Amino acid sequence: MDINHFSEGSTSLKTVRDCFRFAISRFNEAKLFFGHGSENAIDEAAYLILHTLHLPLDQLDPFLDARLTQSEIYEVLNIIEKRVDQRLPAAYLTQQAWLGDHSFFVDERVIVPRSFIAELLREHLYPWVEDAEQVNSVLDLCTGSGCLAILAAEAFPCAIIDAVDLSADALDVAQYNVTDYGLDERIELIESDLFAKLEGRQYDLIISNPPYVDAPSVAALPQEYKHEPKLALGSGSDGLDATRVILQHAAEHLTDNGVLVVEIGHNRDALEAAFPNLPFTWLNVSAGDEYVFLLHKNELQ
Repeated sequence: MDINHFSEGSTSLKTVRDCFRFAISRFNEAKLFFGHGSENAIDEAAYLILHTLHLPLDQLDPFLDARLTQSEIYEVLNIIEKRVDQRLPAAYLTQQAWLGDHSFFVDERVIVPRSFIAELLREHLYPWVEDAEQVNSVLDLCTGSGCLAILAAEAFPCAIIDAVDLSADALDVAQYNVTDYGLDERIELIESDLFAKLEGRQYDLIISNPPYVDAPSVAALPQEYKHEPKLALGSGSDGLDATRVILQHAAEHLTDNGVLVVEIGHNRDALEAAFPNLPFTWLNVSAGDEYVFLLHKNELQ
């Protein structure tokens, strides 16, 4: 951030409205990228200001004309400056990320949660899973912050969950979230390269939001994404390396009527070309029907 903007702001900004306008101007001026929870400068400015001031995140209007103390002005300007100068995703600045109504602790050890599978879990994966209470075991591959494992535990109240990640650092973050949600007795965290340490384990449901960004796209990612763990983003030249391993071994880890659900980003065409004989079912999510596929065990064999 231009130091003049920051120093002037510390003496001239007085209200939440002032800070809100200032943040939007700085974000637009810096041409920030939004894709980690907010979609534009207005929403991101509102979130960061309300969070910093410990105000309800969905109630900006009542506080717009509230005058701030000098220390509050400094705190707000500080987080705005970090967002602009370091191009850190907002979730890393607040150490909080949201999937629907659920909040999770995050830092730079994990990718910022943003999975379409979360939408499907809110509906208990119906109609592909007819009775949520009949699901006794779930595997979340590439769990990261543990967010999908936690949502799965809520969606399937009788299930025991295995949450797997290759990164010990990520599992430390996941442990914090699992404990925070009171799910230590239902979610087991396992350090493993996909199925490598799961020999003999079978599940009624396997979900995965694995790395899926292809090499050209990784190279072109905005600066904000470069703060996330590389391990959680790229997956070979075509983005399908992890998905290939999942498809190769999933059947042996599914129960007889088990179901596999995987998110693959923008790779539908490449995936169908690589596996022309697999009868993928593409699930409808808010962004369309090309991001998440489903396969039954008998379709994988």
